[in-house]
Amino acid sequence: MPEAPPEILLLKQMHPLVETAFEGRFTVHRLAGAADPEAMLAEIGPRIRGLCVGGQVDAALMDKLPKLELIANFGVGYDAVDAVEAHRRGIVVTNTPDVLTDEVADLAVGLVLATIRRLPQADRYLREGHWPKAPFPLTASLRGRRVGILGLGRIGRAIAHRLESFGVAIDYHGRSRKADVAYTYHDSLIGMARAVHILIVVAPGGDDTRGLVDASILEALGPEGILINVARGSLVDETALIAALKAGTILGAGLDVFENEPHVPADLAALDNTVLLPHVGSASEHTRTAMAQLVVDNVVSWFEGRGPLTPVSETPWSPPA
Repeated sequence: MPEAPPEILLLKQMHPLVETAFEGRFTVHRLAGAADPEAMLAEIGPRIRGLCVGGQVDAALMDKLPKLELIANFGVGYDAVDAVEAHRRGIVVTNTPDVLTDEVADLAVGLVLATIRRLPQADRYLREGHWPKAPFPLTASLRGRRVGILGLGRIGRAIAHRLESFGVAIDYHGRSRKADVAYTYHDSLIGMARAVHILIVVAPGGDDTRGLVDASILEALGPEGILINVARGSLVDETALIAALKAGTILGAGLDVFENEPHVPADLAALDNTVLLPHVGSASEHTRTAMAQLVVDNVVSWFEGRGPLTPVSETPWSPPA
């Protein structure tokens, strides 16, 4: 009698490719839309071996999935997944690095330009009929600016590479100096904030980085400073940011991520010295399809016995001896 196919759970509605790719290969369960999700988990949880997610996975959920082997996260950031707890239980966590690097880096540079040159504001100025009355006010410029990157990982490097062509000086801060780059390294975030005009946040989220960009960092960035965040909203103290933008402590901010998505504080949305995007850093058809394919490839590779393709650092994997 043939062995029953592995059972996997899609925690929420996912990219269509993920939704359809496992049919005929696995027994697929979908929690989204279940009349009683808790009852469903109680019934199928003991049989689930794989989990596809784009949201929170904590110890309480893992308790309900005692045979869980693999958590395949849709996204490069996986701070919503308790990877340390997963490792303790022998569960491998995967993410989707590399395939979204270029898309997010492109958007980050676009956000820098849109914020410093006030492109959305200029667009509104024209559409509202103000141009015949007076030219749009002069803006700040990239000329003569230093850019500081918080987190020189894959995406941080891609952003830096793009910005080199604009002729700006590039600084960075992270856990350690990178031996293979010539950018200026700062061993403290506040030291870098004092030295640069534009601070781009692209470090991982999680408890270790929560509120890292606080009032003191914004004050150090100064009245000509611009904050760009394409990482996680949790890295920035949103209350302090709103106060700094209102008071002119910094010049402006371009944000693709927020503390309590999809909810954005009304005080922040009302400010004219901001460019705000609804977390669209990787949101192109091309890139989201590539991310979905990597989720699928990780699950298939795992259950075919070849191991995970992109395990996260907290759950390293090597072939059994």
